[in-house]
Amino acid sequence: MAITLDQATIAKLAEHLENAELQAYDVTKITDDYPSMDWDDAYAIQDEIRRRKEARGTRIAGLKAGLTSRAKMKQMGVETPVFGFIADYMSVPDGGEVKFDELIHPKVEAEICVVTKAPLRGPGCHIGNVMAAIDFVLPAVEVIDSRYRDFKFDLKSVIADNTSSARFVIGGNMRNLDELDLPTLGVVLEINGEIVSMAAGAAVLGNPLVAIAMMANELGKRGQEIPAGTFIMTGGVTEAIPVKKGDNVNVRFQDLGNVSFRFA
Repeated sequence: MAITLDQATIAKLAEHLENAELQAYDVTKITDDYPSMDWDDAYAIQDEIRRRKEARGTRIAGLKAGLTSRAKMKQMGVETPVFGFIADYMSVPDGGEVKFDELIHPKVEAEICVVTKAPLRGPGCHIGNVMAAIDFVLPAVEVIDSRYRDFKFDLKSVIADNTSSARFVIGGNMRNLDELDLPTLGVVLEINGEIVSMAAGAAVLGNPLVAIAMMANELGKRGQEIPAGTFIMTGGVTEAIPVKKGDNVNVRFQDLGNVSFRFA
């Protein structure tokens, strides 16, 4: 694994993908034009998108894992989830509105999230390290919105596109980790009052904390760490459900309360 693209190409692709996000239009997957690009290239493009945002004064609000179901990983032929970041302007209050026209083809997924109280750094980070570093657990719903036409992409393209990050809604209930059993924690996702997905925390790699250990190990390879005080979305417990304008989304989390919002 190595970076195969030159810095100018990385910068050009980062601008291309970020413009598609900020102006809400779709593009074809970048591996069509750069078939030999590597995983490291994909993360380098994502890091450049992050640098562009921070240079404009945008704050990074947290980190996220995607593709965290073992079945999906197997289907895509990968051993590890994909990782990205969320930015301050992507936050929507619980009970608030997501502006549908600012997005391309959004989908929603329920996520179990944590905030850390100690840094986590790979390699060699395991679930015990993660447990020791967690301050509290809280619920959220992520709105993903791939910038790729018809949601057609491969993993390198989706990493470069910051794992389809678009919006997130955090619920107002927090609990200590020792009060919860994350693998059996049930989640019910409703759209317009109708149940469209039911799942439990075990859908995320058997335990959502495994995704955090994998994230720390992946970042460690790039000389980065998860700082103390980081908000982390561990990946979709439910599958990603397409939504339309006017939809009301309500997610009920066992022991963690509800998260709801609508697409205006």
